[in-house]
Amino acid sequence: MDISVLAIAGSPRRHGNSEDLLDYVIGYLSGHPGIVVEKIILSKIEVNPCRGCNACEKEGICVINDDMKMLEDKITGADVIIFSSPIFCMGLCAQVKALIDRMQVFRSRRYVLKQPIIPTEKRGKKAGLFISTAGQDWDWVFDGAIPSVKCFFHLAGIRDKDMFYLMINNVDKKGEIRAHPTAKQQALKACEDIAVHIRRLREE
Repeated sequence: MDISVLAIAGSPRRHGNSEDLLDYVIGYLSGHPGIVVEKIILSKIEVNPCRGCNACEKEGICVINDDMKMLEDKITGADVIIFSSPIFCMGLCAQVKALIDRMQVFRSRRYVLKQPIIPTEKRGKKAGLFISTAGQDWDWVFDGAIPSVKCFFHLAGIRDKDMFYLMINNVDKKGEIRAHPTAKQQALKACEDIAVHIRRLREE
């Protein structure tokens, strides 16, 4: 059975540094036999902010009628979830943060209603990769984003040990990632690591 990869480009700017880095990974993964990749451009679909109404705690369904309903099925069904975001003001960009906040419906199903989220055959068999770029050169520039990233992956059924990160700082202007001395090598390593990992999970 093929390994399904859901790749979400989160930046509001098309073909910027974080999406270019995502595309490197997608390109490498697509070259692996038995891996099928679907890429979604978050800015091209409609995912509205969470209203905090808690209606999902009653029936496990979000009252907002937008493309998040489509994404829910893709998130639960994917073997590997990859999403990219630039760092804006020391955190995730608004589009990605809105997506993560809308995972509240997964939280309600799991912790309030005690409903299963992930298909039985995929539990403990999913992996995630977070890709990010930042203009600042500080080592800690990604620290503010990581807790939200982990929250997203946890609600998507991905354990800490099955999470991977590809984060490159000091690339600010559009296209700078293409001249980065190690970006492609780092993307290739992330691709190889996650491909090996997800196949190992399937064998367990």
